Amino acid sequence: MTPPRDRPAKPHGYRPHGFRPRAPQRPGPQAREGRDHVVLYGWHPVSQALANAGRQFHRLLATENALARLKETLADLPIEPEIVRPSDIDRLLGPDAVHQGLYAEAEPLAAPSLDAMPEDALLLALDQLTDPHNVGAIVRTAAAFGVTAIVTTVRHSPNATGVLAKSASGGLEHVPLVIVRNLAEALITLGERGFTRIGLDSEAGTSLDAVGPQRPAVLVLGAEGKGLRQRTIECCDVLVRIDAVGAIRSLNVSNAAAITLYALTRPVKGTD
Repeated sequence: MTPPRDRPAKPHGYRPHGFRPRAPQRPGPQAREGRDHVVLYGWHPVSQALANAGRQFHRLLATENALARLKETLADLPIEPEIVRPSDIDRLLGPDAVHQGLYAEAEPLAAPSLDAMPEDALLLALDQLTDPHNVGAIVRTAAAFGVTAIVTTVRHSPNATGVLAKSASGGLEHVPLVIVRNLAEALITLGERGFTRIGLDSEAGTSLDAVGPQRPAVLVLGAEGKGLRQRTIECCDVLVRIDAVGAIRSLNVSNAAAITLYALTRPVKGTD
């Protein structure tokens, strides 16, 4: 049996034919979202947050184009930005996030208490709404209609970060979230303070048209599909429905919130 022949030693620095060395990878920024870090991205969420003196920032990532636009809008930035490429932010958020060259990590905004609500307040209360897109859209609508605050619960509600903040389009900086442990107890407390508690229910016996502008008042919204829970219904003074006349009678909860807020905030005819 012929013994195997020793292969000649490869010269130092040998590379097989067609070998291409891999370019060194730049580490890039890392996300640090957590209890003390909320993530904001996109032009409106980040620019509105930077203009809010109540926001405390951990860091700001911006592309050159986005930073130039920021400097045209804001005289001073509260934090020194890190200049990055769009792909750096893509790696943090995923390729589908529309970040427009801006990404920030900040402290959560302080949550006020129910006792801090003024006598003429208009509030929203969310009964186990968990979809951050819907909640964010509601926050944006609330900011447009001058809602004083949004009451939400510790559990069964999304955090005010990421997708929710993006959907809110800067609304988080203008409408504070009041965080409570029990929504029914919060509604009872508001009722004792003289708030009219208006629950939105597609099967209600009262039309929204029959309820005029109210102050102080709290509009209570239930989750899509499930609607308001029975205990929540029991804590409302009136349930109202939106009378739709088209082929589709049901509305997305954020659209329903917009219609109802318009009805509750429109000026009374004959008054200035």
